[in-house]
Amino acid sequence: MTFALHQLEHLENRIAPHRERLIRHSIYAKVNSVSRLRSFMESHVFAVWDFMSLLKSLQRSLTCVSVPWLIPTDTEACRLVNEIVLGEESDEDGSGGHASHFELYLEAMTACGANIQPVIDFCDLLRSGEALPFALRKAGVGQAAQEFVLSTFAVIDGGRTSQIAAAFTFGREDVIPDMFRRFVENLCAESPRKFERFLYYLNRHIELDADNHGPKALRMFASICRQDTDEWGAAERAAIAAIDARVRFWNQLEVQLDSLT
Repeated sequence: MTFALHQLEHLENRIAPHRERLIRHSIYAKVNSVSRLRSFMESHVFAVWDFMSLLKSLQRSLTCVSVPWLIPTDTEACRLVNEIVLGEESDEDGSGGHASHFELYLEAMTACGANIQPVIDFCDLLRSGEALPFALRKAGVGQAAQEFVLSTFAVIDGGRTSQIAAAFTFGREDVIPDMFRRFVENLCAESPRKFERFLYYLNRHIELDADNHGPKALRMFASICRQDTDEWGAAERAAIAAIDARVRFWNQLEVQLDSLT
């Protein structure tokens, strides 16, 4: 077994209990009515947004996005992250066009009557130059979503590239298909027509992440860490922190859902 495969196996064994808690969380069965779906999406949309920020942070580190252009130091990782960005930032929208997954999510929110104004206001505040914490507060973003986004940006702003890649790979791409399958199972059993646009978003993510983006993210992650045991150790800590942050987010959202019919 190569060094990278051995380290990857060790890391996956270490994060397995944390990952299992996330996959087996009780929240998935509770997104089972229109009112609960609206409440869930109004918070979860900020995790969809900061997913893109995590990904673009990797693209900034692994490719050249400035002028004058310079050769990327890791062409394998460069290629992989660019391919993932292509799918996430300009995917097929199911209607003959293209859109980011964030935009698809906003469409799904609108279709079920969820309130998109706070996330629109938040994006407008960022576009005008406001700092992230201030924009979150001023837009009236819920406490659970604020905490989750700030935990993501703690990695983006202060982490090594290996840690950002670990948060992205193991906290998002690797686990999202299993999380989203749980939502699909319950929503389809409840009323597939009622949740049609959200189900398209979920199924598109399952399809891309399980068969394409997930394996690419793993290759990209291994390419970044290479033979450096220190990088692998730092990455392991970041992966566990990212998964645990999602569990805390789910815990808080579950409390919100329990107060609704």
